[in-house]
Amino acid sequence: MREINISAITETVAELCIQACYNLSDDVIKLIEAAREREESPFGARILEQLLENIDASRRTQLPLCQDTGMAVVFLQIGQDVRITGGSLEEAVNEGVRLGYRKGYMRKSVLDPLSRINTGDNTPAVLHLEMVEGEQLKIIVAPKGFGSENMSRLAMLKPSDGEDGIRSFVLDTVVNAGANPCPPIILGIGIGGTMEKAAYLSKKALLREAGKPNPDPKTAALEQELLQAINDTGIGPQGLGGKTTALAVHIDTYPTHLAGLPVAVNIQCHSARHAKAVL
Repeated sequence: MREINISAITETVAELCIQACYNLSDDVIKLIEAAREREESPFGARILEQLLENIDASRRTQLPLCQDTGMAVVFLQIGQDVRITGGSLEEAVNEGVRLGYRKGYMRKSVLDPLSRINTGDNTPAVLHLEMVEGEQLKIIVAPKGFGSENMSRLAMLKPSDGEDGIRSFVLDTVVNAGANPCPPIILGIGIGGTMEKAAYLSKKALLREAGKPNPDPKTAALEQELLQAINDTGIGPQGLGGKTTALAVHIDTYPTHLAGLPVAVNIQCHSARHAKAVL
């Protein structure tokens, strides 16, 4: 049994919050660079170039990629042979978010949903826990801005809707979103399970290496089909026209009940921010 003190978790979460908001990962940058080279719209290509300039400026100056530094979504993969010591795991994560957003001079956007009174420190985080084998603790911090989150949707389709129904729902979601999620976007799609499982899958799918296909060939084929269809809409970079509306489509699936077909679409803007560490 390996022990991990909550102080290490707090320190790591704080640093990951800052890393995620300042430094976009190389996999996303490569997709934007590739999109810039093949974009046929001169205006669209210039927008993609400006996105790359912003990414570079953020890294050089250590300032946030976007003014919306998001709500902190934290994924913890906890080894079965790990024992957390020193206090509450949840509070350790929230303290890390609290420290990271203060130290990084990042906007605090979290508030009570009814009173609309700001908590003042961007807590609480949205926390997802997963038990795995081993004696390590993997932490992923994925700040989620709400320009894209607000455009996300969930549908409880009928089994008879099948793949055609999934395609229609995904495309309708993207078209209705238009320029609001700051395209080019990355789409996380969860199919199966229950209502909440599909939503969780759609969020988790965004953590995959950007553009990496699902290991199942049939699912990977659907990802590519949807990516092409989305880019054929012509919405383009920042919604101003072009062939680059989406950079990637990631689908995760889970077995579901014979009477249902839950589908969740989580839209992520071009700043697909996340950072990870293993303790």
